[in-house]
Amino acid sequence: MSEPRWQALAEQATRLERDEGFSGILRVARGEEVLHESCHGLANRADGIPVHPGTRFATASLSKMFTAVAVLDAAGRGEVGLTDRVVDVLPPHRRPVTLREDVTVEHLLLHTSGIADYAEEDEDLPGYVADYGSIWADLPVYRVRDGLDVLPLFADLPPVCPPGTAYHYSNAGYVLLGIVLTEVCGLPFAEAVTSRVLRPAGMTGSGYLAMNEVHPDVATGYLPPLLPGGPARTNIYSVPALGIGDGGAFVTAGDVARFFAALAQAWVWRGVTPELALTPRAPGWPGFGTSYVVVVRDDGVVGKAGGDPGVATIGRFRPSDGTTAVLLANVGWEDVPGLGDLVDAMDAAAFAAG
Repeated sequence: MSEPRWQALAEQATRLERDEGFSGILRVARGEEVLHESCHGLANRADGIPVHPGTRFATASLSKMFTAVAVLDAAGRGEVGLTDRVVDVLPPHRRPVTLREDVTVEHLLLHTSGIADYAEEDEDLPGYVADYGSIWADLPVYRVRDGLDVLPLFADLPPVCPPGTAYHYSNAGYVLLGIVLTEVCGLPFAEAVTSRVLRPAGMTGSGYLAMNEVHPDVATGYLPPLLPGGPARTNIYSVPALGIGDGGAFVTAGDVARFFAALAQAWVWRGVTPELALTPRAPGWPGFGTSYVVVVRDDGVVGKAGGDPGVATIGRFRPSDGTTAVLLANVGWEDVPGLGDLVDAMDAAAFAAG
């Protein structure tokens, strides 16, 4: 903990807390050995409750990893096949009317299905959404507790490309995977992922918590004031009431490390092997490949990030030596200048040679 790189990382995070309002946790470990852990700011500003190692943070798209493993586990149980056509798995009322017949479960996992997104992140495509929170102006978030609640937002949108021809990051694709999971296993999505993915990995502090439920050790997501000097706002009107296939789990930093450790095993989930989970199978963003579960960097580090109003998360893992680096925050990426630089500093310290 006294190594200069960890001291410098903690000091950078402390400056960001003091000067820009950062609140969250940084954790770096190698196997069971915690190399660095520092907590910053408040989990609950109204009551002055500080962030601590057991604080549970919303994860946004970080939890797409959990959805992916749940689907792979269902495949291992013989409930669905990766090459199954989605139109053969889901009845018409549980899938987009514009879904092409040649879209497979594998296409959804790899973001190569070509289906249009309800929260399009590509500025060059029709339907681009600059503010995710604006989606819920016409669909109140308290009504969103299942993937089927979001389906009307993309059910009639035309595909952006044929399946298998291009990487197109799609939240809608993972919403659909959550619906597939429920269809084939007969359990509500949150229950299926919690019982089949989180608990077998030892992630006892994590789960899908409804926004209107009171649970201990949960960080409130915060948005900037509407006016200078005004009060901070919570994100309760900006995210779904309960997590669905494309995001929404609440986790501890230690549990994210446990999840990555489980990915490197071949016995935690049904038929989910390191080769199946970690091998790149399609191009992703420039410089990255994409596996069924994670994005894969050219240096072999894998991981996933997430962002929502009042949420910033990233988890990275180097399978060769079991190093994990996790940042969880209850503030948004764009609301804290320097947060990206902090991630870069954590990455450099965690995955430095030696």
